[in-house]
Amino acid sequence: MVKTLPFEEPIIQLKTKIAELKEYTEHAEVDMSKEIGNLETRLAKLEQDIYENMEPWDRVQVARHPNRPTTRDYIQLLFTEFMELHGDRLYGDDAAIIGGIALFEENPITIIGHQRGLDTKENIKRNFGMPHPEGYRKALRLMKQAEKFNRPIICFIDTKGAYPGKAAEERGQSEAIARNLVEMAGLKVPVISVVIGEGGSGGALALGVANHIHMLDNSTYSVISPEGAASILWKDPTLAKQAAEAMKITAPDLKAMNIIDEVIKEVQGGAHRNPEIQAKNMKDVLLQSLQILSKLSVEELISSRYDKFRAIGEYTEDNVSK
Repeated sequence: MVKTLPFEEPIIQLKTKIAELKEYTEHAEVDMSKEIGNLETRLAKLEQDIYENMEPWDRVQVARHPNRPTTRDYIQLLFTEFMELHGDRLYGDDAAIIGGIALFEENPITIIGHQRGLDTKENIKRNFGMPHPEGYRKALRLMKQAEKFNRPIICFIDTKGAYPGKAAEERGQSEAIARNLVEMAGLKVPVISVVIGEGGSGGALALGVANHIHMLDNSTYSVISPEGAASILWKDPTLAKQAAEAMKITAPDLKAMNIIDEVIKEVQGGAHRNPEIQAKNMKDVLLQSLQILSKLSVEELISSRYDKFRAIGEYTEDNVSK
C-alpha cells in the first residue's frame, strides 16, 4: 500500500467517499452514477490543483517517500546487461553506493548512484543511503575506469548526505568527497547527474560535478536538510517547512537560478505512482543530453563543466540592482 502524505489527505477523503458510494450503489441497487460522476470530476480537479501547486515542503515529503524509486529501480528500467562492480581497492565495499557497467540503447555506459533501502533490513545494510569514504572511492574508481575506456557516466543522486560517523571520519570522509570533486571536474568523458530523491550536502555533490545536472520534479538539492537549516538558523527544527521555502531547494527554484539544466516532469503524485512511465520520461532527457555531449571535444567537456560551476552564485552589479 502506498503511504499517503499529509497534503494528500483531501484527495484520500474524496476517494474514500466515492468508493463508499459505489459500494452502497452496488448493494442497494440504486442508480447513483450521476452523483459518482460528479464526485470523480471533482476528484480530478482536486488532484490537479494539489499536485500542480505543491509547496516546497510538499516536494520534500515526496522526495522522501518510502516507495520512491531508487537507483537500482532505474537501472532495471533504463539499462540492459548491468554488471555491478564492488569495492574501492583500499578498504572495502559500501552498499550505500552502487555502480557498474551497462548498455544504454546498445551503447556501453558507466552507472553510479546512491542506494537506500526499501525496508528496515535493507536500509541498515545500505546505511540509509549515506555513504562512507569507501563508497566515494568506489565511485571514483568506476569514473576513472569509464574515462580509460571512453564510456559516458550517468550518476543518480539520492542521499540525505555523507555518513557523519566517527568511523567515516577516521577513514577520511572529507578527503574522499573532496577528491571526487577535483577528479570529476577534469574527467575527459561526458558526465550526467540526475537527482532522483534527496540531494543532500557534499554527500550529493560528490556525484554531482557533471556537464548536465537534471532533477526530477519533486526532488530536492541543497547544502543541508530543511530540519538542519532550521536548527542552525532558528534553533528550532520544527520550522523545517519555513526553511524549505527560504532555501530554494526544489527543482523549479534551482532551474530558475541556472544551477540545474532540466527539470524532469514526474507522473502525477510522484515517481512512486508509476516508475515505468517515470523512467521513460527520464530516458528521453538522458538521450538528449548524451546526444549533445557526445559532440563535444575533451577540451570542451572539461571547460563547459568548469564554466558551469564557476557561474553558480556568481556576483555581479546586476545582482545588486535586481
